[in-house]
Amino acid sequence: MADPLAAAIVEQLRQEGLTLSTAETDTGGLIGSLITDVPGCSVAYRGSIVPYHAAAQHTLLGVPTDTLKDDGSVSEETALALARGCRNALGSDIAISETGITGPTGGRADRPVGTVWLACIGPGDRVAVERHVWDSDREGNKTRTAQRALQLVQEAISDTDTSRDDRGDGD
Repeated sequence: MADPLAAAIVEQLRQEGLTLSTAETDTGGLIGSLITDVPGCSVAYRGSIVPYHAAAQHTLLGVPTDTLKDDGSVSEETALALARGCRNALGSDIAISETGITGPTGGRADRPVGTVWLACIGPGDRVAVERHVWDSDREGNKTRTAQRALQLVQEAISDTDTSRDDRGDGD
């Protein structure tokens, strides 16, 4: 059975004539899996790139090596670069990315286990970036990240719909 939020997103994308792509590091493709559980998703879903390692983030999505070195792979800057690279690579209207530390190890004082950065770039270059620190186990952190990512995509679609409504009919 498809996730209700993922199903709603696919329908909204279809209605708006928009496409989506995902760049996933710590979720390992969970967001894409939720989307592809929806029958007919191919009308709107371009695909996912899962560059788990920093080298793949640079090679596949063009995350600058200076960003990875100076800001780290779990940072606002990297999340934005992942979303931009994914949107460009797969030619979508909307791209969502996430990068984080799922645990149980890998955390440090300034980036504890459960830290995740999400970035969503939508039509008109609308950008939303968020940092969260989940307090669950590895599976729970991945699930919470995927669900919040879907919510950000839905918000991006809604903003697009609202901006169209605000344009009026020219009278």
